[in-house]
Amino acid sequence: QVQLVESGGGLVQAGGSLRLSCAASGRSFGGDSMAWFRQAPGKEREFVAVILGRYTSTYYGDSVKGRFTISRDDAKNAVYLQMDTLKPEDTAVYFCAAYNTLGEISNAQAYRYWGQGTQVTVSS
Repeated sequence: QVQLVESGGGLVQAGGSLRLSCAASGRSFGGDSMAWFRQAPGKEREFVAVILGRYTSTYYGDSVKGRFTISRDDAKNAVYLQMDTLKPEDTAVYFCAAYNTLGEISNAQAYRYWGQGTQVTVSS
C-alpha cells in the first residue's frame, strides 16, 4: 500500500520559516515527479512546487517563487519543502503528491498519490 505522510506544519509568524517533509512508503518514487500543493479554506487546491524525477528540475507557483525551495532525497524516498519569508496568505493545508500520470506538472488531477496534508498557519 502506497502512503505519503507529511510532517513539519505548524504555526509561525509572518517572515518566519518552516520545513515540510513528505515520507513515501510502499513503492519507490525515485524516477517520478513529486510535488506540493496547498488548499486554503474555501479555495481550490493550488500548485506550489514540483521536482521532476529524472533531472531533478524544479518549478514553482508564482506566489511562492523566490521564497520556497523543493528538494528530494531518493535514498529516503522523501520530498521536502523549505518555506521562507512566510506570509499570512501562505496559510493552508499543504499536501504532498507523487507520480504524475499526465505530464501536467501544476494539475492536481495528474497526480496519482496524495498525502493527508499538514496545516500551516502564518500569523500577521
